[in-house]
Amino acid sequence: MKKVLLSIAAVALLTIGAQEAKAQTPYKSALGLVFDGDDGSNVGIQYKTAIAPTQAAQFQVAFRDHWVSFGADWQYEKAISGAEGLAWYAGVGAQVGIASYNDDSMTFFGLRPQIGLEYKIPTIPIGLHLDYKPYLGLNNDSGFHGDGFTFGVKFVLK
Repeated sequence: MKKVLLSIAAVALLTIGAQEAKAQTPYKSALGLVFDGDDGSNVGIQYKTAIAPTQAAQFQVAFRDHWVSFGADWQYEKAISGAEGLAWYAGVGAQVGIASYNDDSMTFFGLRPQIGLEYKIPTIPIGLHLDYKPYLGLNNDSGFHGDGFTFGVKFVLK
């Protein structure tokens, strides 16, 4: 029953997003740096591109000692009325991490729901974001990790 309700909710959200006539994403695409994790120890490169008027895809590669992670996210975005360049977003993504310690390596896979704010500075091609991105580990680190915040600075390409 949960799967049916989640499927109906996802279809409804996509339908509502597809009916939005006005563009909501603050830019077409951007490339930048992201600081990911509860202590900012993951630093990476992030690319974001609009895929529909209110939807975006985001890809990231992040690094820290003995660790690399790859992530892909889908986001629904909506401009905040009366605040030029400011939008809120919500979405979900998947992440794969590879850790290597003492000649032993492990692969981690998980889901990352997210909610956040993004600000495209109107006078220059720079965007900033801050979001809450908890992690639901599905294998080696299974369970919910609620300490995921990210901050990013992007250069707007288009």
